[in-house]
Amino acid sequence: MAKAGLLQRWEPENPVFWQSEGQSIAKRNLWISIPCLTLGFIISVLWSMVTLDLPNAGFTFTKEQLFLLTALPQLSGATLRIFYSFMPSLVGGRKWTTISTGLLLVPALWLGFAVQDPTTSYPVMLTIALLCGLGSGNFASSMANIAYFFPTAQKGSANGLNAGFGNLGVSLAQLLIPLAVTLPLMGVFGGEAQTYLKDGVTHQLWLQNAGFMWVPLIAIATIAAWFGMNDIADARASFAEQAVIFKRQHNWIMCVLYLGTFGSFIGFAGAFALLTKTMFPEISVKTYAFLGPLIGALIRPVGGAISDKLGGAKVTAAVFFGMVIAVLGVLYFLPSHDATGQLVGGSWTGFFAMFLCLFTLTGVGNGSTYKMIPTIFATVCRREAQGKGDAAIEQSRLDGLKESAAAAGFISAIGAYGGFFIPQSFGLSMKNTGGPEVALYCFIVFYALCFAITWFFYARKNAPLPC
Repeated sequence: MAKAGLLQRWEPENPVFWQSEGQSIAKRNLWISIPCLTLGFIISVLWSMVTLDLPNAGFTFTKEQLFLLTALPQLSGATLRIFYSFMPSLVGGRKWTTISTGLLLVPALWLGFAVQDPTTSYPVMLTIALLCGLGSGNFASSMANIAYFFPTAQKGSANGLNAGFGNLGVSLAQLLIPLAVTLPLMGVFGGEAQTYLKDGVTHQLWLQNAGFMWVPLIAIATIAAWFGMNDIADARASFAEQAVIFKRQHNWIMCVLYLGTFGSFIGFAGAFALLTKTMFPEISVKTYAFLGPLIGALIRPVGGAISDKLGGAKVTAAVFFGMVIAVLGVLYFLPSHDATGQLVGGSWTGFFAMFLCLFTLTGVGNGSTYKMIPTIFATVCRREAQGKGDAAIEQSRLDGLKESAAAAGFISAIGAYGGFFIPQSFGLSMKNTGGPEVALYCFIVFYALCFAITWFFYARKNAPLPC
């Protein structure tokens, strides 16, 4: 059945096939896909932690330059996702997972060497940041690939597990990198320490560990993908066959909604540390930065499972309503500037609590929107085939799988632009007004719009496409 990793027969909707052999194969591919995707997310957010220590390593970049380094991986990653979303069907999920995981070695190694030399130019750093987007691009192909393996009734949970544990890479990076850069982790192979003076005390820093520490894991994951995963013959599709999604109205609607859920998750994950350092400079943000992304990642499978029972649209609508309230809470707890320009008032505890609410809601929304996508495209294809005979109905099932897989990847690409827009919005808002308030008000308007769209098209009684 599976010669050289290729599955000639794949019928996940057939209960006998699924129980006898399909389920075990699907789970094996899922559990190999997850660490590959986790490493992709780790690489995509390296700069959210590295930028905090670049001044200590001797670099003299401005705050705006640091925000740009944090945002660029998400910009390039979102763009790469557009192409990555079609690759599993073009070359095979197993082959593409192996290639895309192996490519992560390039930015991981280059960053490790670059940060050891404080004369490394800013354009070089920008190039490395852009290459870190390779990790974000992996999400599109990973989700498109895993979507093929599971029956419709389990897609929400499977996608939630893949994306949720994959998203753990964000919190793992933000938890482990601050610890790793304080230790000679790589021994004689890791290079010399950087030294800096703080409060009269000399400290040592191995900032290169932020890149080097992931290299062995990336190599192992690449090998596991090649030898342990499968390609599916029925999943092969040309770009022209997949490009039909661009004519689907719901493809573009879901792009907007996913920008509100995942785009917010990855954007806040990238911006939170620098935003906190700016608004609450007395707080040691490295101690807390990982918690929000951790909660958002762990709750994502729960969002998928709840949506399997209640329906993705209802959960998504509730998420956007909650996000409006949470952003209002962030605004309430922000400090203000006095006549001398100093920060006064505000509440770090309240500010942090509201951001934890935002991360939780975005995580649930990530799971619920990925439940909506396969349901929507399967329904659209089935409606088009009604009254055309059994052969057309069966073909519509296959078309629905291919379209939902391609759409899932493309929608994730558009959503990922939030990882660029949110840090840049905070940077521009602070540059022009002295604070992040204008950006936050814009987010409120956008989330309210997303709530209205979800309710009108999918969640209300007699909606055009309930899901």
